[in-house]
Amino acid sequence: MAYKMLAGVFFAIFLAELGDKTQMATLLLASDREMSKVGLFLAASSALVLTTLMAVVIGSQVSRWVSPQVIKLIAGMGFIAIGIWILWGMRA
Repeated sequence: MAYKMLAGVFFAIFLAELGDKTQMATLLLASDREMSKVGLFLAASSALVLTTLMAVVIGSQVSRWVSPQVIKLIAGMGFIAIGIWILWGMRA
């Protein structure tokens, strides 16, 4: 594999993951003094690896029948819907 492509993927995912809900949940769990930090790291890392594996497998299968433009459109609409849902919930 080309190192340039790997570096691009690494930095794109790294930046996208900074400050997301998963990182905040892990930070919250790490603040518990009784929580094993090594265990937390292993569990959180394993969960991220598993969800990434699922995304790669599902994404490679979906791309056989749906164009990347449609996938991007659906993902964008999903993010907008989640944002509206979160903002709507703040009113309560």
